[in-house]
Amino acid sequence: MEIIIFKDRDRAGEYAAALIAAITEECAAAGRSAVWGVATGSSPESTYQHLQKRVAEGLDVSAVKAFALDEYVGLDPAHPESYRSVIEAEVVKKVGLAPQNVHVLDGMASDIPSECANYEQKIKAACGVDVQILGIGANGHIGFNEPGSSLASRTRIKTLAPKTVADNARFFDGDTSRVPVHCLTQGIGTIMEARKIVLVADGPNKAAAVASMAEGPISTMCPGSVLQLHPNVTVVLDEAAASELKLKDYYNFAQENIPDFQRP
Repeated sequence: MEIIIFKDRDRAGEYAAALIAAITEECAAAGRSAVWGVATGSSPESTYQHLQKRVAEGLDVSAVKAFALDEYVGLDPAHPESYRSVIEAEVVKKVGLAPQNVHVLDGMASDIPSECANYEQKIKAACGVDVQILGIGANGHIGFNEPGSSLASRTRIKTLAPKTVADNARFFDGDTSRVPVHCLTQGIGTIMEARKIVLVADGPNKAAAVASMAEGPISTMCPGSVLQLHPNVTVVLDEAAASELKLKDYYNFAQENIPDFQRP
C-alpha cells in the first residue's frame, strides 16, 4: 500500500487523476479501452475535476467503460441524490464518458438478487476493472460495505449503518428520514479484483478511518483494512485525513525518495 499525503484536497485530486489518466493511456496503448470503477461522495470530487482538465488537454476517454460502486434501493433514478444522477453529473457530463459505457446498479429492480448477479457478470464481460476509485466512510466502509461485511462479499443488498445514514443526511437537506436505509453495493471481494485501486480521502472526519484502514488490523470492523492485502493500492490524502497516521513521517520520506520509474 502506497500512501501519499498532500497539503490540500485539490492537490490530492490532481495526483489521483494523474494515476487514472496514466492507466487509461496504458490501456489505449495496448489496444483496448480502460475500465474504471467510479465512486460517489465528496472524496472523489476533486479527482473528477482534474480528470475533466486532463480530457480538455487531450486525454481520450471516449471508449472508457465505467462501473459505479453502489446505488440506493428504492430511490428514483431521476432523484438528484440517486447515484445514477450523481454519476451522470460527475462522470458522464463533467469528465466526458459516453453514457452507454457507464453502468450503475438499478436500485428500483424488481429482482434484486438477479440485478446484483447480472452486474457482476457485466464487470466480468468487460474483463474486470483496471482502476477502481474509492473513498472511505468515517466508519471505514468502502462502497457501502459497512462494518461487519464479509471480506469476500460480492455485489448484493446491504442495510446502511446509522452512522452512514447520519453522514449522508447532508445530501438530503439534513433530514435522516429521507435517506434510504438500503443500498446495492459491489462487494469487498468484487472491489479487490480491480487491478489498481486509488483511494482518495480528505478532511479530519476521515482521519480515524484512514488510520484504521492503513495501519490497523485487517478486520470486518474496518472493511477498508482489507486493502492491505491488495498488491496495487495508492492512498491519496490531504494533511487532515492523514493526521492520525502513526507512520506519517515515513510515508512522506518514502514519497520524497520515490524511484523515478514509479512516478505517475
